[in-house]
Amino acid sequence: MKIIIRVPNWIGDAVLALPAIESIRDNFPQANISIAAKNWVKDLFASSGLAEEVISLPDTNDVKALWAMAQDLKARSFDLGLLLTNSFGSAFLFYLARIPKRWGYGTDGRSVLLTRSVALKESDAPRHQLFLYLDLLRGLGLKTVSPELKLCVSPSKSEAARARLISMGLDLSKPLVIICPGASYGPSKRWPPSHFARLASLLQERREVEILVIGSAEDSEVAATVASAMEKKPALLAGETTLDDLAGLISHASLFVSNDTGPMHMANALGVPVVAIFGPTDPAVTGPFKKPSVCLKKDVPCWPCSYRKCPYDHRCLMSIRPEEVFRVSQELWS
Repeated sequence: MKIIIRVPNWIGDAVLALPAIESIRDNFPQANISIAAKNWVKDLFASSGLAEEVISLPDTNDVKALWAMAQDLKARSFDLGLLLTNSFGSAFLFYLARIPKRWGYGTDGRSVLLTRSVALKESDAPRHQLFLYLDLLRGLGLKTVSPELKLCVSPSKSEAARARLISMGLDLSKPLVIICPGASYGPSKRWPPSHFARLASLLQERREVEILVIGSAEDSEVAATVASAMEKKPALLAGETTLDDLAGLISHASLFVSNDTGPMHMANALGVPVVAIFGPTDPAVTGPFKKPSVCLKKDVPCWPCSYRKCPYDHRCLMSIRPEEVFRVSQELWS
């Protein structure tokens, strides 16, 4: 049996889908499993051992690229396509590829494209995103693994990451703190760079740590702003790593401080202590799934919202002070 799993596009969601993918492997132990992923998340699965191959999906959604991808998948003769995405477009791709069995949530008006669909249940209480993927499998009558979150780094990747950190002048006999000040969703999720800089300086002064500021290519400006505001300059690495490389670097950290971002979930899955700073989003839904981790969030009248850019005074994040984050970090670290 040949199964293809369409994984989520966002890095954090892709990490949180790992238990569901493991469950598919357990339900179909003899199957040949492929993962279909966008280029920016595919490296998460390359060495996971959960699939025989990872298929790169085109970055564009134009008709020509969609048709070409559908023909490529059709030629591979998959028996079952499982959609961990909720979009119409992802279901339409599997439909065009003539995959006989197409399973997923019946969202976005796509039930007509699926051979088995599951209703997305409304819940009165916030439910973590990780359970959304496991609930889909249960709705399909499949067994699920215990909801554990684990990301592994190979010894070779770990050693390569260590060598890279040392080449950047970092003393790994000291604790390494990784700061992630970006957020791809938009500025409403971003704690001010000046606050990150103040926090990092406090950690340098009081804990004698090494600081590494990371981010994607789109985060280069905000990462550079954090670094430039610090008297003792940190190491800076933005837009220069694959996800596989990034996992290796994060695995060497003693503490990871971040906005609500994909790398935050990577650090959490790697077992690194995480301090997550939340603004307009709900940590009960998208926060770190397991301990050791702490979420900082302020209750404000306009929370939660879905704005990418705050139309007011950004009080949900501005009211979280660097000194408060430092104290929480010490409690988590001790």
